[in-house]
Amino acid sequence: MKIATWNVNSVNARLPRILEWFDDARPDVAVLQEIKCIDEKFPETEFADRGYNVEVHGQKTYNGVALLSRFPVDDVVRGLPGNESDEQSRYIEALICPEDAAPVRVGGLYLPNGNPAPGPKFDYKLDWMTHLQARAETLLLQEDAFVLTGDYNVIPQAEDTHDPVAWEGDALFRPESRAAFRQLLNLGLTEALRHLNPDDVFYTFWDYQGGGWQKDHGIRIDHHLLSPQAADRLTGGGVDKNTRDPGFGTQAAKPSDHVPVWITMD
Repeated sequence: MKIATWNVNSVNARLPRILEWFDDARPDVAVLQEIKCIDEKFPETEFADRGYNVEVHGQKTYNGVALLSRFPVDDVVRGLPGNESDEQSRYIEALICPEDAAPVRVGGLYLPNGNPAPGPKFDYKLDWMTHLQARAETLLLQEDAFVLTGDYNVIPQAEDTHDPVAWEGDALFRPESRAAFRQLLNLGLTEALRHLNPDDVFYTFWDYQGGGWQKDHGIRIDHHLLSPQAADRLTGGGVDKNTRDPGFGTQAAKPSDHVPVWITMD
């Protein structure tokens, strides 16, 4: 089973490029962030024609998440449980049910950016992470395989940025954000790509400004966190960096500033 996450930065604005990647990479399950459309405007037909079940938790202009699965889905959750007052569409979850394998629960998330920090937006980010930890604790009690994946807007460690000094004070790299991320790991979750590549330097985001892509001034903020039952089934993973290149595929549309990040599981 191949499970991917991608902050697409507007699904409709980049649809041809996105579909080219889907046709090439063929993920079994994919969660998309920043789709930037209401449910009715999501291009469901294009994905359904490719064999995907489509679940959307959209929002006009901002945020929005979607979950796509080649396998049947059940028990779909829209919005982070316990955080029902949140008006922003940042979380979707479903039980993925292959016919010939044990089910896997997948949660797709778009964690708040939090800038400027300190301030109300940073407080919102940390509060959101507290609710995410509570959800992870609940899922762990069920002792089933689950994956919490998406754009975490957290740079976990200095090796995950081209220039740690340049990111000092930013909400993505502040000690409070990194500590909240470590608290998730300390529950017993495995951060898949760092587990598979403990010493490698690789990024998942390059800013549009300042020649970030051309200079390879990137950061790593898109992650898969696995329960022990899911981590036992982890077989591989990677970053499809080529999709960030303006010349990717046959489509001239401006790329997203993020790239797809994927894992494979037995």
